[in-house]
Amino acid sequence: MNKLIENISTVNDMIIQGKALEAFDEFYHEAVIMQENDNPEVVGKAANRKREEAFFASITEFRAAQPIKVTVGENTTMVEWHFDYTHKDWGIKNYTQVAVQDWKDGKIIKEKFYYGS
Repeated sequence: MNKLIENISTVNDMIIQGKALEAFDEFYHEAVIMQENDNPEVVGKAANRKREEAFFASITEFRAAQPIKVTVGENTTMVEWHFDYTHKDWGIKNYTQVAVQDWKDGKIIKEKFYYGS
């Protein structure tokens, strides 16, 4: 479990430093499945990398990303985040989100994001 704490702490630190895509490259499994709320799952690292790139390219002003709580269990981590940014299509976004990560072989194999609309 200490390795999970170390890994998720590193991922969080990289996100705070503006290195989310680098964290994705280092800590996400080739077969990763990602899902936003109950939207359809996005399968595979390449498809999810494109989705992440499009999201970050649409941020026009970034003000804050702060992990509020981190929970670690058996092959699972959960992070409650606070985000504050402006998106070119969605406008000002200031909200909390919970990200749940399932880990396999030291990489995130599945991640689901829960947040209000």
